[in-house]
This record gives sequence, structure tokens and C-alpha cells, in this order.
Amino acid sequence: MKVPGLWLCLSFGCAASLSPSCLSAQFRRPGDFILGGLFPFGKDTVNLTARSEPTLLLCERLFTDGLIWALGMRFTIDQINNSSSLLPGITLGYDMYDTCLEPLVALQPSLLFLTRKGTTGIGVLCNYTEYQPRVTAVIGPHKSELCLVTAKLFSSFLIPQVSYGASSETLSNTELYPSFYRTVPSDKNLVEAVVLLLSQFGWNWVAAVGSDDEYGRGAQALFLSMAGTDNICIAFEGLIPTDLAEPSAKKQLEHTVRLINSTKVNVIVLFAHSLPAQALLEHSIRMGLGKKVWIGTEAWMLSDIAASTPNIQSIGTVLGFVMRSGTVPGFQEYVAELFSSVVQEEFCRQSRELSRLMNADVLDTHCQQCGHVTLGDIWPMLRVTTVQPVHVAVYSVAHALHRALGCTSKSCPKTPIRSWQLLHFMNTLPFEVNGQSFRFDQSHGTNTGYRLIFWAWRDGTLTYLPVGDYDQSLYVRKSQIQFHTTDKKEPTSECFRRCQPGQFRRIKGFNLCCYDCTDCSENTFWSSTDSTSCSPCPQHQWAPARSTQCHDRSERFLFWDEPLAMALVALMALTAALSGVAALLFLKHLQTPLVQVSGGGRSLFALLWLLLQSLSCCLYVGRPSARLCTVQQLSYALCLNGCFSTFVPKALEITLVTEFPRCAPRLLRWVTHGRAWLLVAASFLTQALLCFCHVRLGPDHLVADYESLPREVLLVCGTQSWPAFALLHGYNSCLAFACFLCTFMVQTPGRRYNVARGITFATLIYFVIWIFFIVIFATLRTVLRAVTQICTILATTLGILASYFMPKCYIMVFRPDLNTGDYCQNPTEEQPEEDGQ
Repeated sequence: MKVPGLWLCLSFGCAASLSPSCLSAQFRRPGDFILGGLFPFGKDTVNLTARSEPTLLLCERLFTDGLIWALGMRFTIDQINNSSSLLPGITLGYDMYDTCLEPLVALQPSLLFLTRKGTTGIGVLCNYTEYQPRVTAVIGPHKSELCLVTAKLFSSFLIPQVSYGASSETLSNTELYPSFYRTVPSDKNLVEAVVLLLSQFGWNWVAAVGSDDEYGRGAQALFLSMAGTDNICIAFEGLIPTDLAEPSAKKQLEHTVRLINSTKVNVIVLFAHSLPAQALLEHSIRMGLGKKVWIGTEAWMLSDIAASTPNIQSIGTVLGFVMRSGTVPGFQEYVAELFSSVVQEEFCRQSRELSRLMNADVLDTHCQQCGHVTLGDIWPMLRVTTVQPVHVAVYSVAHALHRALGCTSKSCPKTPIRSWQLLHFMNTLPFEVNGQSFRFDQSHGTNTGYRLIFWAWRDGTLTYLPVGDYDQSLYVRKSQIQFHTTDKKEPTSECFRRCQPGQFRRIKGFNLCCYDCTDCSENTFWSSTDSTSCSPCPQHQWAPARSTQCHDRSERFLFWDEPLAMALVALMALTAALSGVAALLFLKHLQTPLVQVSGGGRSLFALLWLLLQSLSCCLYVGRPSARLCTVQQLSYALCLNGCFSTFVPKALEITLVTEFPRCAPRLLRWVTHGRAWLLVAASFLTQALLCFCHVRLGPDHLVADYESLPREVLLVCGTQSWPAFALLHGYNSCLAFACFLCTFMVQTPGRRYNVARGITFATLIYFVIWIFFIVIFATLRTVLRAVTQICTILATTLGILASYFMPKCYIMVFRPDLNTGDYCQNPTEEQPEEDGQ
């Protein structure tokens, strides 16, 4: 049958410049409410004559999608007009024009839509509340670049505009475009899906390429911002020209391919329309880019323009997201019936006649030539081109009209409705299309989700194989994807190797995604929340190199059961035994000349203090405490003073006799016999007073050292006040120095025992030991600090025993014949003999 009111004029010549003849395809039908339609019917300003394929074939491909979308709008309006429940008694008309894919051309019908109903002029009014434009709502256009121009016009008049393909995120700004709606997801949803796909395969070193138009620039900018937050690095970002007729287009494409090749990436994300995408793919093949993984979008994935590129199979693996949409029941049958009823010659004749009658006063849309369009020309694209967005767009306006008019299931009142009155109902209420519920979100869009498509080549034929779905989360059937690698597994695309647990990323070069994996050092651990650095362990914990957690530190001090401590305890026992044996020998021979010349009971007193000093080494073994730290230095100072204080009377006695013989008779009684004990007591009390001052000024305290040892906390006794330390031990040093001065120059007659020499060597050994002790003790911060103190105590004790007491013990045990008054004569008894001489 004939389809009345179908105006279709086709011209397959591709214009290189804008002209009214671009508006070469037009559908029109009158009705109570007119819907404006903007579709790309095949005109494009790109010069295609230089391409390898015939110009006619490419123009037909550009035309097919626009024709199918226009037929989809016509089918939907016919379906609504035939419905007895949606708009009963109301007829929808349509007025469709070609955009030629150019903003300037799209403005011409857009301005026509804004004219006052029944006229060809736009009224300039202060208040457009009662203004009735030519159309009630606008369907289209398809491209974001066109919508950014037309949406400003329609938003000024608050005319609902529902696009079936514009996905730019800029259009989500409802303050700038309050009347713009779309039945496709925005680019933000698409980019989120792409980022999830890259993350799921571990591809974090990619190239991002976009066409130099609103769609490519906007989608690429969104991708760059989202990729950075998901640890995906962009090795290269660039734009490819959309006007392939420009002289610089070829050089720009070649330069882009060379830069991509230099980055060594295996994954390329391409946001472009079919013609720029096809040009980039063709140059990649010709320049030998190699097999890559191409992540595409619906803008070129489903276009046979890109798929028809020669040797397209060699580019590698093609994955991409296309909008998940359902079928429109009855549409294919509708198109088949429509084309079977139209005779080409009659169709062209009626088209010319209707064009002269209805368009002469509006737009010069006459056709320069008509072509033959058959069902076979568009049938293959019916399976690929998605017509549901157009279908849903028309139904959204129809449902808004239904609610604005207050229609029932049987009738609609014939009341005038202004375009702006539809916006409230489109914003708030859901609507149903073919059993599926839709509604516009806050950004006036519908997010129906995406399907992940894989280009599968079977016997040289391209098949669009669904391998995944995205609806806020991504599911991929990886087993159905055959990658270009030899093992058919997914390739890697990384600027770095994946760091193992316990390693952090050390950036190298200028790109933040290029880095080496470095092991975490000791006492740091790797945290999955921050993989770019290692976190230090708390003070009371430690960690080995390349660790993922910290461990509690164990305490470190000089344990009783460790070999070094056991050796020191054995040496301490030996020293104590020597002191005890010497004390017993001195007690046994207390009345002999040798013991009397050595000081008698005072020597026994000194040996008892040396015994206590040896036993005080036990204070340095085991877990230290604050009290032990205080007692350690005090015990050493007091015990050593108990020994040195007994040397003082004897040293003074020797000095008086040898150096001051005239004063000796008068002063000797103060350093000999019972009064010598007063000197010992005074010296000891002075040391006790200095010990009290040490406690008040700054005693040694317990220090928990977390820095000296990597895995343990070192418990040591630290010196709190070095002046107090010097005051405590300085007095003993003064006593030793005084004894040394009093005895080191004394000459003893032959065949006499030299008591002075023993005191000299004892004090000299003490000074040598303390020189080494001070240097080591001040610098050590390990468990060897306690070892040093023990060794100093034992060395001092053994030095005094060896130099002063052991020779006397040897005489008492092995040479009793020398233990006589003649050999061991007291210095006070030698003086008269010397004077006689």
C-alpha cells in the first residue's frame, strides 16, 4: 500500500560545503501536536573522494543510520496514534529535517521549530509563557556537537529536546540545558565501564586517543580524570582530526601512530566516530603498528566503515562497549512493509510535488536528484543500528503529553498545552515502553547499561560477540575472548612489573606510572592502602625487610643463660675466690711482718671490699630495673673507695718518711696505728656523701632503647647526669692519684720489701683501665655496655689483687723465709738507720 505523507528525498552525492541542498531528506505529517526531528540523512562535509572505496558506497552508509532512526520515529508516532489508551483522540505529527552532521545546518530547522505556530517568524516577547512554537518537542539530533548548539536554543524557550545519541557529559548540566533530555547513557557511564575493564585485566599503561570533536574531547577528558584515580596511567593522549580533507590530517594521523608506537603500550582506548576511527586504524595497519588491544565505543564499534578497512584483522583485539538496548517489536516488519509498498518513480514524483507545495515558504529543500532506495540497502543495518533510543524518546514526550493533558484511557481533552508544561512531567514520573520502565535521572538521562562486544572473525566474517555486561559493575566472560597473543591469553600493558607484597613503588623518570619495585627496609612494612611507600612500624614493634606487618619487639639485656654472661659470671666467681683466699691468708698471717707492713687489718678490710666489688657484678646481669640502675654505680664507687681508702694512710706514711723526714715524727701518729682508721672512715664517709649527691643530682636510670637494635628493645642503664657521674667516681680517682704521687718515686733499700711499688702499680692499672672504660662506656648503647662495666670492675679488682695483694700472698705461701722483720721492715723503723748513715 501507499504510505501517505511520507516525504523522502535522497541524494547520495557527498557535499564538500554547506548548502541548502544538504537538507535533502525530509519527512512530514500534520497533527494536533508536532514533534520536530533532526536526523543525519547522509550529507557530510567531509571530502571522501580521495578514499579507496567508492564515494557512493560511503555516502550510502552515512545515510543508512539516519534513515533508520527517522523511520523509527515515524513508526513510533504511528504506533502512538493507533493506540487507544496513550493519547486517545490526539494525533501526533512530525516535521523531520537533515542535519548534514553540521551545527550550522542543524540551526536552520531548529530556528524553524521555534517559529510561532502557523507563521514563519519568531516573536520577540518579554514573556514566553503563552508562546506556542511550531513544535511541541524535538527529537534529536544524534551527535553531542550538534546538541550543544541546539540545546541552548530550545532551553531558552523551554522546549523539551530528547536526543537519542548525544552522550557528552557537558549536556548533563541541567542549569545550562534545563530542557535537554537523552535516552542514552552519558559519557561518564561509558568511561566508568572502560576504566573497570582496564582494571579487571590489569592494563594500567594505555594510550588514549579521541576525535577532535565534542564527543572525542569530552570522553577523553573524562577518561583521563577517572583513570588517574584508579592507578591507570596514560602513556599517550592525543586527538585525531575529524576533517580528513584537510592537508594536515594525514600527517597528524601518522604522527599519532608513531607516538603510540614509541610508548610501547599494548592497549589503546579510542573515543571517536566511525570516519576518524577508520582513518586511524588504516594508518596503524599501513605503518605496521602491530597487534594491540583496541578499546572502542559504540560510535565506531558497530560501524561497518571501520570494519571494512583492508586487512583490519591485523590490528589485534577489538573490545568495546555498546549501549544495552532492547528490540522494538514490529519495527523490522514495518520497514519491510513500507519499502515493499513504495514504487521508486512514484515515490520521487510525489516527493517533488509535496516539496513544492509545503516547503517553498519555509526551507529550500528540493532534491537535486533522487536515487533508488530498496529494502536490501538498509536491511543489513537494521540488525546493528539501535532504534530503541528514538522509540523511547518519542514515548517520553507522549507520556508527558498524556499527563499534562490529563488524559484517561478513553479520551484526552482538547486543551492547549505549552511546551514548557511538559518538563515537570518528564522530570518526575516514570513511563513504560514495551513492558520496560524508564525515567530520567537528575541529569535528564537514562542509564540502561552497556554490553561488552568483541570483534570475532569467523571465516573472514566479522561477528559482534557479546562477552560481558556493565550496569554499575562489570562482568566479563574472559573465556570467550581470543586475544592476539600466541597463547590466546590477555596481553600485559604495564610500564612496570607488579610489585610483590612487601615492596613499594619507586617512581622513575617523569611519568608517575613508571616505577621500580623496591623492598621495604627494616622496621617498615608495606600497607595495601598506600603502595607508593612503606609505613614505619610503631616504636615498640619491628619488621624485617620486605615485610607486610610488624612484630612486637623482644627485650634485650644481658641474660644469665647466654654464653657471654656465663663466662663473665665464671670470671667474677674466680675474682671473688681470689679475694676471699687472699683475705683468709691475710687473716691467718695477720701478725706477721709482711701483713703488718702492708697495713695489717686495713689490708684485710680492703680485701673484703674487693670481694664485695667482685660480687657486685651480679647487679649487671639479668633484666635491669630503675633501682638496679641506681645501685650499680653506687656499689662500684663505695667498694672501690673501701679499698683505696686503706692505701691512703700507707701512702702518706711512706711520703712523710721519705720526702719529709723532719716533719715525720710529728705527723706519723696521724697516719699510723689506730688513727689511720680515722682516715679510712673519713674517706669512706666522704664517698658516701658523694653517693647521696649523685642520687639527688641524677642517678642512672632505665632506658628502653628502640634504635640501637633492629628487632629488640634494648634495656640499659643510662647515665642521666654526667657531672653527677664525674662527681661520684672523681673522688676515687683523686685518692688513686694522690696514692700514685706519694709512692711512684719512693726508693727502697736493697733486700727490703717495697710496699710503695704495689700501691703505685695498683693505682696505675686503675687509671689505664678507666681511660678505656670512659671511652667505651660513653659511646656504647648496646648490651655490651653492661659487659663493659662488668669487665671494668673485674679488671680493676684483678689489677689491684695482682699488683698489691698477690705478691704478698706468694711470699706467705711459697716464701715464708722472707716474711721476716728484716725483709719486711716498716718505713718508720728504717728512718733512724738512714739518719745514722
